[in-house]
Amino acid sequence: MSNTQKAMNGGKWITVSTVISTLFQFLQVAVLARLLDPSDFGIVSISNLIIAFFQIFSNLGFSNSIIYKQESDRNVLSTLYFLNLLVGFFIFVVIHLTSPFIISFYHEPKLDRVLGLSSYYFMIAYFGQLYMFLLEKELRFKSVAMLDIAGTVIGSAVTVTLAYSGYRELSLIIGALVMQTVKSALQIAFGLSLFRPTWSFNIKEVKDHLRFGLYNMGDGLLGFIQFNSDNIFIGGMLGVKMLGYYTIAYQLAIFPIAKLNPIILQVAYPILAKMKDNMADLKKSYLKILDFISYCNLPLLAGLFITADSVVPLIYGPGWEKTIDLIHIFVFVGIFTCLSHPLYTLVFTKGKPNLLFYLNLGTLIVKIPLVYVMGHYWGVTGIALAFLLTTALNMIANFAIAHSIIGDFAGDFMRDVAKPVIFCLIMIGVIYTYKLFVGDSGLVNTLVEVALGGGTYALLTLAYKLSFTEIKAYRQALL
Repeated sequence: MSNTQKAMNGGKWITVSTVISTLFQFLQVAVLARLLDPSDFGIVSISNLIIAFFQIFSNLGFSNSIIYKQESDRNVLSTLYFLNLLVGFFIFVVIHLTSPFIISFYHEPKLDRVLGLSSYYFMIAYFGQLYMFLLEKELRFKSVAMLDIAGTVIGSAVTVTLAYSGYRELSLIIGALVMQTVKSALQIAFGLSLFRPTWSFNIKEVKDHLRFGLYNMGDGLLGFIQFNSDNIFIGGMLGVKMLGYYTIAYQLAIFPIAKLNPIILQVAYPILAKMKDNMADLKKSYLKILDFISYCNLPLLAGLFITADSVVPLIYGPGWEKTIDLIHIFVFVGIFTCLSHPLYTLVFTKGKPNLLFYLNLGTLIVKIPLVYVMGHYWGVTGIALAFLLTTALNMIANFAIAHSIIGDFAGDFMRDVAKPVIFCLIMIGVIYTYKLFVGDSGLVNTLVEVALGGGTYALLTLAYKLSFTEIKAYRQALL
């Protein structure tokens, strides 16, 4: 099977996994929004923030190096495996030691139990994580999809059951731990044929991986602060309830990106890593990824922008109206973010993670003062606007780095992106006209709006982008 066929087949399985996982997670949030208070989501958001921070250090940055170097030495992998477990235990201890300071900063006593439970994530996740990297390296995306589906379905079921039983914010934490336990167990089960640890632990043998991961970790740390400084400031300045509104708005707007883009990038990186010395193919692939991402993400984000005032009350129920204006801002954050994502694949393919480190460092220097000043004067809306501005600047710098690696691509990119942008504007016009003359409240109107938007974009795509023959060819490649 060729690399292209492997990519298509891998994309099929990851798409199936993503669709099923997205459906269950979406239903979970919709149910919990009617059972829990915004402050409950704010508390869990802080816990997720802490976990995300420590995840930066959890694998010492070698996840991408395993794929980049196509590592297969059993002794090297064993050292990396046990080193990962040691770091996970260390992080578990650190969270318990620092919990009092975190609770004091946010002035929220409920964080005590939440953080205590969350810390067990690091005692569970890293038993199976290295096996996940190896499955991706070997392009075994069917196995990756199956374990992801199982973990999501079981975790979501536990979360909703506990929420109905009165566990409130703890339901989200316990559900997440159950999901990760299922995933780790299956990662080991599927990956044992690729690697069985030996009692080998030699730091000297993994120096290249650690050196590769140094900038990777530095980029992760700066990226974390850059993307989460708004959450940190909101929780500390405005309280957990406002953070709950902000979190729900952000999750809904970034939902398409968080679910669709990994399908493409997760499959693309191992493939591109195998042709890292062919610059022409890299440029061609980068443009194809940009084109595909824009066609998938832009209509979803544009549709959310024009239907947010209908969708939010319908999905989350009363009490969440404050998220609508934030969603309108985050839609544009989502557009700039999705166009920036392909650089990560390109940079790791060329073994230059230091470029991402410098990109995030520059963005961070701009973002933190903007978030603080705009948040001080305009509250949560000001923080969202600061996030939007820095994301736009990050995208511009992102494209400059891509240009330095693969050469000029601006003309090709502008020609590719023009069609989905025009299609989205027409789609928005059609939906707005319906809302103006018919209405925009209730389930029926919302479904009609979604159908009109999706139908308009699909017809324009068939007329000016993809023919039925091309779609049929893609379908046959997937089967």
